[in-house]
Amino acid sequence: MDDIDLLDRLGAFITPHKRALFERLAPERTRHVTVVLEELHQAHNASAVLRTCDLLGIQDVHAIEARNRFTANREIALGSDKWTTVHRHGGPEGALQCIAGLRARGHRIVATTPHADAWTPENVPIDRPIAFCFGTELQGLSAELIAACDGALRIPMHGFTESYNISVSAGIVLYTVMQRLRASTVPWRLDEQDVNALKLQWTRAALQDAQAIEQRLRDDAAR
Repeated sequence: MDDIDLLDRLGAFITPHKRALFERLAPERTRHVTVVLEELHQAHNASAVLRTCDLLGIQDVHAIEARNRFTANREIALGSDKWTTVHRHGGPEGALQCIAGLRARGHRIVATTPHADAWTPENVPIDRPIAFCFGTELQGLSAELIAACDGALRIPMHGFTESYNISVSAGIVLYTVMQRLRASTVPWRLDEQDVNALKLQWTRAALQDAQAIEQRLRDDAAR
């Protein structure tokens, strides 16, 4: 039984409304843009970023958690942690391994910093996959991670305070870039195979006993 057949069989265990949602939303997801969150320790910020990614169609979030465990607050995330894909990178080499993996998959790695000569959300190049890195609530990105990036991005500010909240920064950057992408000719959508894999992932996430149901379906098909 291949994944397409499995998706069809598992789909019988979820509501028609949810199946229709998966059919509509999966083709609107992207991995052209991804997010790297370094050592966030406040669950409400982590949750708000996940929610923003879900609403904008950004599927992957990479959490660097050598010191701080990445956790979501359900009241803020509103289930977005179920529909996005969180990749966790722990240990002392987690940050560099995360960046190396993204770069190997073709991503341009961009640090969000207040540098005056950095790109802005309106002009950062979007011609190739891009990973935006956001740092801790108080200190921002580590020097190690900034040094590993390919460039920097700033959000222009015209007030007295020195920075936006991390979840607000992510919202501004990601919304602007996704609007640009959707209006462009850049091939940002998932291919058919990835769309089907994502629908299968979501279907499993929607079922309380997905593993047991799937095993029963596989056993039945093998008979």
